[in-house]
Amino acid sequence: MMNNNKQTDVEFRVVNDKEMPPIVISMNEDDNVKVVLNNAHKIWLSLHRKTIGGCAEALFEKINGLLTGHLLDMRSYEKMEGDFE
Repeated sequence: MMNNNKQTDVEFRVVNDKEMPPIVISMNEDDNVKVVLNNAHKIWLSLHRKTIGGCAEALFEKINGLLTGHLLDMRSYEKMEGDFE
């Protein structure tokens, strides 16, 4: 069972790879959030730093909407199958 009270650490890595995008959000080996910043795109990152930093709330809303839709679908299937009490 996942402990939701545990503070989740975000791992940050810096790479220098022209083939990778400027920012990648993924998971690390411990299933925590990992953010990779690509130094090869330093100028683009610099130009868009305020937009990138300001998109956190909009990103949360998009993820929240996606997951709420998924939960609504799962609940609908559960109700159709009669697996609820």
